[in-house]
Amino acid sequence: MKIDLDPYLVETLMPDLVGHDRRPSAYLVFLFLWFEARKAKNKPVQFSLREIAEATGISRRSVQSAVATLKRRKLIQISKSSKTDAPAYKVLCHWKKRR
Repeated sequence: MKIDLDPYLVETLMPDLVGHDRRPSAYLVFLFLWFEARKAKNKPVQFSLREIAEATGISRRSVQSAVATLKRRKLIQISKSSKTDAPAYKVLCHWKKRR
């Protein structure tokens, strides 16, 4: 499957999250969720923190912190159908609305 990388992700979001916020794990988690959402035709994707940690190679605690950062920055929305379900993540690409 071929998915083109949005230039915003490299030119703006990477320096912002990695350089300014000093949260490289948030950038990795966002890229992972963005890629999975694109494969799912931009629908919410459901993953546990453990699954994201395994897919990105970072610790579960770092994933937890990254998810909190992304939620605070309004780059993702999180929903759960029950307390025991893995969260569903909707990736928000607010920059596309500005173009």
